[in-house]
Amino acid sequence: MSRQHALGQFLRYAAVGLASNAVLYAAYLAMTSAGMEAKLTMSLLYALGVTQTFFFNKNWSFRHGGTHGPAFVRYCISYGLGYVVNLTALFVLVDHLGYPHQIVQGVMVLSIAVMLFLLQKFWVFRLNTTLPVANGPST
Repeated sequence: MSRQHALGQFLRYAAVGLASNAVLYAAYLAMTSAGMEAKLTMSLLYALGVTQTFFFNKNWSFRHGGTHGPAFVRYCISYGLGYVVNLTALFVLVDHLGYPHQIVQGVMVLSIAVMLFLLQKFWVFRLNTTLPVANGPST
């Protein structure tokens, strides 16, 4: 696989992630400002984010040609791992060390995005089941 191909995947993944996370982070700030507890808010929005991004990442970011079922299971497992990392960071950094939840959550969005890109690229949407790129060489 060429660097150009990997860069294209990353840029498409980043576009999906930026759009999704901007909306979800704004919702997070609004919901916590309205009095909803930070970890409950993060949990609800995390589940929504997983569902909404699966089809965009499968079909556009990684152009994965495999069946939905196995890829969705791997996708959910990878996001489950991201959820545990995010929740742990909130417990440790906010509840025990007293950092502002707004900053911790903002940093976690970026950190987990990188982790999830790598998991999706090398595990969830494996190369051997990708769709050909329109007007370009097959992979």
